[in-house]
Amino acid sequence: MIMGKKPGSLDMQFIISSISTMLVLLLLGMVVFFVLSANSLSNYVRENIGFTVLVSDDMKEPEALKFQRTLNGKSYVKESAYISKEKALKEQTEAMGTDPAEFLGYNPFTASIEIKLNAEYANSDSLAWIEKEIMANKKVMEVSYPQDLLDSVNRNIKRLSFFLLGLAALLTLISFALINNTIRLAIYSKRFLIHTMKLVGASWSFIRRPFLVRNVWIGVLAAVLADALLMGMAYMLVKYEPELIEIITPNIMLMVVASVFVFGVVITCMCAYISINKYLRMKASTLYYI
Repeated sequence: MIMGKKPGSLDMQFIISSISTMLVLLLLGMVVFFVLSANSLSNYVRENIGFTVLVSDDMKEPEALKFQRTLNGKSYVKESAYISKEKALKEQTEAMGTDPAEFLGYNPFTASIEIKLNAEYANSDSLAWIEKEIMANKKVMEVSYPQDLLDSVNRNIKRLSFFLLGLAALLTLISFALINNTIRLAIYSKRFLIHTMKLVGASWSFIRRPFLVRNVWIGVLAAVLADALLMGMAYMLVKYEPELIEIITPNIMLMVVASVFVFGVVITCMCAYISINKYLRMKASTLYYI
C-alpha cells in the first residue's frame, strides 16, 4: 500500500479529515432536514385548515352520513366528521357558557360535515371546483372555508420554499468546496509519493485506488457520525415537543440520513479522484512550486 498504512487505519490525518468532513455533512444534513421539514409542515398546516359543508334540515342524519361516506371516497378528502344539530348546539353551549336554544326557543344551528383536505388540493383553483361539485347536492346550503388564510399560507409557503431551496443550493456548493479543500490538502502532502510511484511504473489506476478507498472510508465514517448527531437532535426535538412527530416523520429522517450518507461517500470519492488526477498529470519540476 503506497501510504504505509491500510486505507481505513485511524491515523491522525484520517481522524482530522473525518471530523472536518463530518462537520460539513452535518451542516448540509441540517439544511436537507429543514427543507424536508418545511415541506412536511406546509402539508400539515394545509391539511388542518377547516372546510365546512353546511347541510339543510331536509337532509336527515342517515342521508347526511351517506353523503359523508361519498365525500370520504373522493381523492381530495383526507378525513371528515359529521356534526349533527344537537352536537353543534352542545359545543356552542360549552364554548359560550349559555344555551342559545333556551332564549331563542329553537336550535339555531345546522348540521354540517367538517372536511380536511389533502394538501395538494388546498389551493384556490382546486377549492373552486370542489365547492362546485359539493354544491351540486341540492340539500347542501353552503360550503365555507377561510379563503384569505389559505391564500396567505400558500403564499408564505412558496416564499419559504424558494428561500430554503436557494439556501440548500448555496450550502451544497460551499460543502463541496470545503470537503474538496480538506481532501486536496491531505493528498497534497503525498504528491511526491505519487510521483515516485509513477517513476517505478505504477499505473494511474493502481496509484488512485488506495486514495479513493481511504477517502470513501472517510466519507462513510463522517456520514455515520453526522447522521447520528442529526438523529439525536431530531429525537430531542420530538421528546421536547411530541406533536412534532407529525412533521418530523420517520420518512423524513430516513431521507435525511440517506442524503447525508450518499453525499458523504460520493463527494469524498469525487474530490479525491479530481485531486489525484491533478498530481498525476504534473511534471516533477512543477511539484516544487505548488
